[in-house]
Amino acid sequence: MAWATAFTEMFGVRHPIALAPMGGSAGGALAAAVSLGGGLGLLGAGQGDEDWLARELPVAAGGGRPWGVGFLSWAAGVGAVEQALEYGPRAVMLSFGDPSPFVERIRAAGAAVIVQVTDLEEAQVAVDLGADVIVAQGTESGGHGARRGRATLPFVPVVVDLVAPVPVLAAGGIADGRGVAAALVLGAAGALIGTRFQATAESLADAAITEAIIRGRAQDTERNAVLDIARGARWPTTKYTARTLGHPYLDRWRGRETELAADPEAHAAYRADVARGVVPPLPVWGGRRSRQRPAARRRTRRRTGHPGRERPGPGGKALTEAPRRRPNRRRAAGRWPPRRP
Repeated sequence: MAWATAFTEMFGVRHPIALAPMGGSAGGALAAAVSLGGGLGLLGAGQGDEDWLARELPVAAGGGRPWGVGFLSWAAGVGAVEQALEYGPRAVMLSFGDPSPFVERIRAAGAAVIVQVTDLEEAQVAVDLGADVIVAQGTESGGHGARRGRATLPFVPVVVDLVAPVPVLAAGGIADGRGVAAALVLGAAGALIGTRFQATAESLADAAITEAIIRGRAQDTERNAVLDIARGARWPTTKYTARTLGHPYLDRWRGRETELAADPEAHAAYRADVARGVVPPLPVWGGRRSRQRPAARRRTRRRTGHPGRERPGPGGKALTEAPRRRPNRRRAAGRWPPRRP
């Protein structure tokens, strides 16, 4: 089923869904897969590493469907954005920080400007800059978000009213069709989804992180700055924290962030544990729990075909399309769709 919204019409996609440009996870293969599936795949360019972009941009752009790229406004340079624009993305998303240095260059290249906001002040700035789409991120989101923000349910409609008629995507805790439908009811034109796509075969996430997401539960997560400090990330932790699953370093340093920041030995110990595989290498995205079992994930890996990653099927034949769905037994028996009394 396809929903027609201002977002789908703007980008010519079938579904009102965009891939969250997750740094370290949303590479070219995942962005291309989401685009080929009818959504808008956004490459997670993060701070704009040139070598990483040179490797992943051609994969994202090679699917022949609308795609885009996302950057961290506080960290990426103008040169990285210009490098991405050379590949003709339909959209560039800017998150966490001042997007103004990039907007005119993006617009001059003919790409849409998507700005993610975590409070109403940021939303007003995005409107003033002429953003084409605004992402309203609630505190249920995985990865980084506002230290003092609002939950998705109350935040999205307020942003919709504030920025109208600019289309809004809801983000935070959305992992299935019911969540997307709820976003539309709130007035959004679609949803930005991250964690659910991170636990897929196309994701670049470390296998330990993916397994932790599959086995984890929503109540196992919390927002914190501990892991950013431990791994030496330059995130502005006074404003943005990360949602992560439980972690031994959280138990050891919770409430002692200032002490941790001044302890280089603790940082070295964290890196040593990562190297030995004792702990995951990055904060684990946390939103809603993925219901996909490990076995289902392996089946997806075998069946999925996308640019640069064709997989062998029966008899050695490469699979480039998803297999046909099995017949719906309830529909065949005349019990679906349910009849009203």
